[in-house]
Amino acid sequence: MKKIELFKENDFNDLHMSRYLVHDSPYMKILNFNFKAGQELPIHSHDMEGHVSITVLEGEGEFLGKDGSTLPARPGDVLISDISEPHGIRAKNDLRVLVTIAPPI
Repeated sequence: MKKIELFKENDFNDLHMSRYLVHDSPYMKILNFNFKAGQELPIHSHDMEGHVSITVLEGEGEFLGKDGSTLPARPGDVLISDISEPHGIRAKNDLRVLVTIAPPI
């Protein structure tokens, strides 16, 4: 068992999103991304089978999808998609998310 205090381990960066590897195993990868207002993880996909979940911990933004589609991203929201489906996220204000990828990339 291991405990991670995300808010102590990873802060915000004015120049680019901040990334912290929470956990990596043969079964899943967990990452924490912190975004200042306006920063984003551009729409992308991976040519493999598996799933990605993006959980909003703090702040607000938009989940990004193919063809310019967006969904609101607020604390407690979880986006779940196939990893091969285009996905991304953009911050409206300081935004913390937890991303789980299974199997890991």
